[in-house]
Amino acid sequence: MHSIPVSKPKIGAVFTLPVIVASLGYFVDVYDLLLFNIVRVPSLKELGLSEEEISRIGANIYNWQQAGLLIGGFMWGILGDKMGRRSVLFGSILTYSLANIACGFTHNIEMYALLRFIAGLGLAGELGAGITLIAEILPRELRGYGASVVASVGLAGAIAAFFAVKLTDWRTAYFIGGGMGLVLLVLRFNVLESSVFNKSLEKRGGSRVPWWTLFTSWSRFVRYLRCMGIGLPTYMVIGIYSTFGNEFAKALGIAEEVQAGTCVLYTYIGVVTGDFFSGILSQWLRSRRKAILVMLTMTLAGVGWLLYGGIKSAEVLYVCYVWLGFSIGYIAMFLTTTAEQFGTNLRATATTSVANNVRATVLITLPLFQLLKPSAGVLHSGAIVGVICFSLALLSLWKMEETYGKELDYEEL
Repeated sequence: MHSIPVSKPKIGAVFTLPVIVASLGYFVDVYDLLLFNIVRVPSLKELGLSEEEISRIGANIYNWQQAGLLIGGFMWGILGDKMGRRSVLFGSILTYSLANIACGFTHNIEMYALLRFIAGLGLAGELGAGITLIAEILPRELRGYGASVVASVGLAGAIAAFFAVKLTDWRTAYFIGGGMGLVLLVLRFNVLESSVFNKSLEKRGGSRVPWWTLFTSWSRFVRYLRCMGIGLPTYMVIGIYSTFGNEFAKALGIAEEVQAGTCVLYTYIGVVTGDFFSGILSQWLRSRRKAILVMLTMTLAGVGWLLYGGIKSAEVLYVCYVWLGFSIGYIAMFLTTTAEQFGTNLRATATTSVANNVRATVLITLPLFQLLKPSAGVLHSGAIVGVICFSLALLSLWKMEETYGKELDYEEL
């Protein structure tokens, strides 16, 4: 008897409604997440704050948004493992869309801070739930492609946010973000729940593994820390090297005026293409670990170029930021890897909280950078923070389980 060959899934299977909707959701997520950073100065100036108050109160409002992300990462993740990935996709986008529309109407600083907290709370659920859903619905041979599509479409939201602010005023930019979210909410009514989650729910019945066992079980805790560790360089590049691009330019002796916003824009142009590339690379190498190692090595080379490569012109600096953006373009890949590291009953909690915890590491790396600057200078301070982040990332990757092609229909016991 001849065995019947098993047909492999075709690449077209990636372009399903859940993948498209998750991609558009991440687009709106990134747009809204970065919007306050872009409109911070003009919005607070219009609300009557002085230059000193804009710096101090603006940082305080940003911290409220980050607090929302941290709390929301666990809140939505736990909800996703209890009630389903689809429920998070509905609840998160409704929360941050309404909060962003309300930001466009605000005339009060305290209310502005509260609304950014609520927006952060909502934004926390988007990427983790989307990545978890597509990891469970796509054939295992195509999960890397799905991550590429979500990331490349999603991160274009950063570019859209910059142009929205350039072409309109800050209030209209908030209305655009909230409006896009509400339109996408309607599209999500046709997205079905993950069959892997539904099967898991039936098997579990009334018994659940509490979410806090991510931290009380040594095996899970180590897996969790490794997933966070491999993502550290991504938001270090965005939160320090790009956000303070004007300071790095000055330290390098570049004569032309370099605006930090332009550095961030070029970085995100690189991220869009890099995230698409990293997913394809992991498929080609048939390995998540090897693909992430390649991207980490490229990022390390880019940081060396930025800090000690003798850059003397704004044009070359912007090219360097495109390279750095491309190299850290494994954001969706490390979250897909996170989803593959955990069983169905804790997958959403792990993936969603890791996504936001890595974003929030800037709250540690940035103060360290600022603390070192007076004595070590901008370039050496950047290098010290970089050494710490890359050491932790490589250490995390070293013994991480390879999850390419891993079957995800299993439970944490």
